[in-house]
Amino acid sequence: MNTLTKALFRPLTAADDSAIAAVIREVSAEYGLTPDKGYSVADPTLDQLSAIYGQPGYGYWLVEHNGKVAGGAGIGKVSGYPQICELQKMYFLAELRGQGVGQQLAKHCIAEAKAAGYQQMYLETTSLLPEALRLYHKLGFKQLAAPIGNTGHDACEIPMLLDID
Repeated sequence: MNTLTKALFRPLTAADDSAIAAVIREVSAEYGLTPDKGYSVADPTLDQLSAIYGQPGYGYWLVEHNGKVAGGAGIGKVSGYPQICELQKMYFLAELRGQGVGQQLAKHCIAEAKAAGYQQMYLETTSLLPEALRLYHKLGFKQLAAPIGNTGHDACEIPMLLDID
């Protein structure tokens, strides 16, 4: 197995839209995160993520492996909470998992959020993603009693928050 020591992240471009959408669909299917259940794979903007993440207060970064897009994650605004951003659409193909890439990219997103002036980072996840849950706890995210904002991902039953200020 190829071990990645330090992944390099680059911003999402319109040319990457179909590649990252394919990654999100593949990983979602692998974990049973079907579109009919309200997971992010059902987002109507999934095939045009660059249009969303190119807006002020948003950002999305990709990681490539063996010359192809193999994962990514982004930050976005939480409606009604200007000091909070959301960690969004963090997905990695199996070939990248377990090598620390998720932690590196999450820390990159946290640094970008802090640089953008956000004070807290929010996320919603599910017990169907145990590796993600372990990572979020390791990074210091705390589980909330109820979700904040209206993300539209009602199937993600575990809301979490991290102070980044």
